This record gives sequence, C-alpha cells and structure tokens, in this order.
Amino acid sequence: MRDVLSQSEIDGFAEDTPAVAEPVVKAQDLNLVFGAGESAVHALKDVNLTINKGDFVSFIGPSGCGKTTFLRCIAALEQPTGGSLTVNGMTPDEARQARAYGYVFQHAGLYPWRSIAKNIQLPLEIMGYSKAEQGKRVGEVLKLVELEQFGKKFPWQLSGGMQQRASIARALAFDADILLMDEPFGALDEIVRDHLNEQLLQLWARTNKTIGFVTHSIPEAVYLSTKIVVMSPRPGRITDIIESPLPKERPLDIRDSPEFIEVAHRVREGLRAGHAS
Repeated sequence: MRDVLSQSEIDGFAEDTPAVAEPVVKAQDLNLVFGAGESAVHALKDVNLTINKGDFVSFIGPSGCGKTTFLRCIAALEQPTGGSLTVNGMTPDEARQARAYGYVFQHAGLYPWRSIAKNIQLPLEIMGYSKAEQGKRVGEVLKLVELEQFGKKFPWQLSGGMQQRASIARALAFDADILLMDEPFGALDEIVRDHLNEQLLQLWARTNKTIGFVTHSIPEAVYLSTKIVVMSPRPGRITDIIESPLPKERPLDIRDSPEFIEVAHRVREGLRAGHAS
C-alpha cells in the first residue's frame, strides 16, 4: 500500500469534496430580556440559528415575536442578555465597526432636503471616503437599483417604492457583505410590493449578498427565501426552520406551483403551532 498520494489524486479528491457552507451569522442559546423583576419582557429565548454566506433568510411571526429584535442584535443595536452571537466570526459590535452589514428599515428614512444621490452618499461621507470614491459608488448603486435617472431628484418627488429602492442603495453603497432588511415593503401596496420582490431577487442574484429579511407576509417569505425562520409569540422562539426547495430563479407565477403552496402551508402550520404552544 502506498503511503503518499500523487498530486493529481490530491487534486481530484479536492474537486470531489463538497464545499463547506461558510457561517456568516451564528446564534447559540441566544436570550434577550428587557427590564427586570415582574416587569421583565423576555424578547428572545434560546434562539439557535446559523445563516450561511449567500443565504436569503426571512423571519416571520406575529407582532412582538422578536423578529426585528433578532435583526437588531445582529446589527449591535440591542445587546443579548444570554447565549452567544457572532457575525463573520466577530462580535456584532466588532462587525459593526468593520462595516459588515447595511441596514434597511421599514420606512425609507431619506432626508427631504438632500437629493437621492446625496442621501445615498451620506454614509460614505461619514465613513470618510474620498469625493471621487463617493461619486463612483453612488453611481454604481443607483444603477444597481435602476434609479440612475433619479439621482438629482428629491425624496418627495419619488414614489414610495422608489424611495425604498433608494434606501436599499444607501445600505449597499459601502459594499457590505450582509444586508439586513426590517419589513422594507410592508407599507406598500401589493402590486408595488410584487415588483420590488422581483427586483430584490434580481439584486440578490447579482450581488450574492447574505440577506436577513423580516416580514409578516407568508407569500413574500416563501417567494424570496432560501431559508424561512418561523417564530412564536413572546418569548420569541424559533418553531421551525424551512429550507426552500424552490429554484433560485423565481418568476412571480411560481407562487401557483404545488411546491410553493406546500412550503406556504408549512409556514402557516408553524405559525399556528407557535400560538398553540
């Protein structure tokens, strides 16, 4: 028996070995309690979750179940009171300082006195990018969200959907690997929401970002996600994690397919189970 493999055999073995998923967010027994004593609110309880590089993960559950709280923990906007949480192998605060993520809130939050381009440019100004680099990056992300003709417009001159696209562009401007989105389309009508869902999937495919997405909509969660995290009423716990069987390319009419309906049914059952427990 030979003790040494040839280089060709080693290379062949490497090619046959499946790639190991790279964890981006890892929560272990995560807890968060607001307050103390009788007035304490247990927002998150024993949350265990791994989000891998390139995942599109949606969080769905009733109001007050801890969806947004978990996203805010990732962003170092809330401090867990138990367990562990890492982002790119760092603490959330270290990841924030390393500019590991962009955050898109429920409302666009654009300054009305700044043009769309100037709104997108704001985090780059704060971070100290040169004027030339600011202009380059703003131009790139405006094109990415199909707003390149609207950079000189002001927020009040754009529709709600266009304002949200500008908000996404602002979060993408410094090219963070992770995009955290807190119900960004919740206030929009169904037609605009469908259009933005399609555009977001296209954006995700082009950029290969890792996305954490909070929603109350079962169809939206199923349509967008590679992984759906179903959460229970307070104290916020994960009742189900569903790996989507749907292909990466998803036309809107995939929502009529048996596979889509089956996943949506499982999400609905998970939400019911959370209420019953």
